[in-house]
Order: sequence, then C-alpha cells, then structure tokens
Amino acid sequence: MSKAFASQADLEDKKITFEQLSPHCWAYTAEGDPNSGVIIGDDFIMVSDATATPAMARDLIKQIRTVSDKPIKYVLLTHYHAVRVLGASAYFAEGATEIIASQGTLELIRERGAQDMQSEMERFPRLFRGADSVPGLTWPSMVIGGGDPTKGEKPGKLSINLGGVVVQIWSPGYGHTRGDTIAWVEEEKVLFSGDLVEYQAGVYTGDAQLEEWPATLEALRALQAEYIVPGRGEAMKGNADVNKALDYTKRWVTTLFQAGKEAAAAGMDLKAAMAHTRKSMDPVFGQVFIYEHCLPFDVSRAYDEASGIKNPRIWTAERDMEMWKSLQG
Repeated sequence: MSKAFASQADLEDKKITFEQLSPHCWAYTAEGDPNSGVIIGDDFIMVSDATATPAMARDLIKQIRTVSDKPIKYVLLTHYHAVRVLGASAYFAEGATEIIASQGTLELIRERGAQDMQSEMERFPRLFRGADSVPGLTWPSMVIGGGDPTKGEKPGKLSINLGGVVVQIWSPGYGHTRGDTIAWVEEEKVLFSGDLVEYQAGVYTGDAQLEEWPATLEALRALQAEYIVPGRGEAMKGNADVNKALDYTKRWVTTLFQAGKEAAAAGMDLKAAMAHTRKSMDPVFGQVFIYEHCLPFDVSRAYDEASGIKNPRIWTAERDMEMWKSLQG
C-alpha cells in the first residue's frame, strides 16, 4: 500500500492542553487528537468523552486533580466510538457511578460496538497504547430516551446539578452517528459537542447520517454558544469562533455528500468516486490533521448513503483493510 493504513504511521505524541473556559468548564485538547470536556461543580465533576483507554483517562484525571478533588461522578458518552468510550473504567476509582448515553448510542453499542472496538484499535495504535487495560465494551448505566428530533419529535433531556452548575444533556439530531449527544452549560454558554463538530481536523463520517447532519449543526448554532469543545481541534472562544467551527464542519459534510451524490448518479465505482471527491475536498481540507485517514472512510459512507444505504454498514477490521487497499493502495 502506498499510504500507511489509517493512523498507523502517526506515532508522535501530541501536546496536551487543559484550559479553563468558564467558571466551571474546562477543555482537554491535543492538537487534533480526540478531545474531552470537564465540568467541575461544587459537589461533583462530569467528564464528556472518556478517552480511548484507562491509561489515557488517568492522564486526564491527573489534570483534573490539579484543580479539584471532587468525585468524578458522571461520565458522558457523546457517541459509541471506541476512541471516545473505552477509558471509562478508570473513573470508577474517582467516584464515577453513572455512565450516560443516549438510547441511540446504546443501540449502536449493541449493534456494532464489538466490531468498532477491534476496528479502531487497528486504526489508532498510538491512542490505544495500553489497550490490554480495557476491560471490554463500555455500557451506559443512565440512558436518555425520548423522541427522535429528525422526525419532529421532542428529544429526551437530562439536567444534572453538579453543585453550582447545571448540565443539560440531549441528542440534538443525527450527524456523526445517529446517537450523538451533547452537554450544554447554558448559564456559561459552553457547548461540549463531541464529534458533531470539529475544527481544522478531519471530520470522520464513516458511520454518519450525512443528509441530516447540517440541520443538526444549525440546531447547535441556535444555542448561541460562546465556547465550544469540539471533538477534534482547539476549543473555540467567542460566538464568532464557535460559528467558524460549525461552518467548517458543515462545509466538510456538504461538500463530501454532494460529491458522493454526483458519483452515485454517474454510476461511478468507489475508486472513481474517491478521485471525484478529491477534486472538491483536497483543495480545501487536504492539509488538516488525519485528512488522509478519514477520507477513504468518508467517501465510502457518502457513496453508500447517496446510493440509498441509510443505516451505515458496520466497519470491521477486515472491511477496513479491504477498503483501504482499494482506495489508498
């Protein structure tokens, strides 16, 4: 293969930044690696996105302990991907009693969590150092049900008082997955978006609902956040910069899906669809972190959805390699 598979060649550690955004909200970011968010109340702490392994989670815990000794009672899974959830077990020793997820995320863990875990460990060897410490799949103990916003129904919402700060949690609509869940601290206008929003990094859409994603981004824009911790990229400060991240993600999704629709309508095969998509994506996004990792998975999903496959096909380690050899070989 002419390009190393996914992120197997990305072995250089990234610089970690742990910064305070508002009186109770913090961002844990790492130069395009997956981010986590932290909300520190007078009584309890919530972590949004648990990291890939218990070893990685312990580094985040170490950062938290420089500013608070309160129990880390709540862990939010913004979606089901292994790189976000498999570090959850490390928080039990820090007081965690609730792992929160949406009904959609729970369903996806049941449907494809095991395959995703194997697949992502192959894709991200650096992030899964110490993977032998992962006890297995992460299962939520608190599940948010309610209506489906893509059908005009009102989603369920959970409000948690951490002591002096209230966190609202709900699924704003389909996007990165069909179970995406956000944390919103309304009093401080801080949004923890998970991978629904990225900035200056690859937007992975291999399990996405591309048609609905732009409307979900507009629902997030309507919150008028002053801060956002995106799934990847730096934390954005000020509403104008929050909108930059929303615009960046929307441009990626719409450009990608338009190319997929054009390729499907023209009867191209997947390799031709990849070449066609590069014409519109490379000039705009080709320089960002994990672009070459994401693009083959993204083209595969865009082509599938444009061809009428609404529920994303499950990625396995075997499917990953077969696709990669075809498109990046």
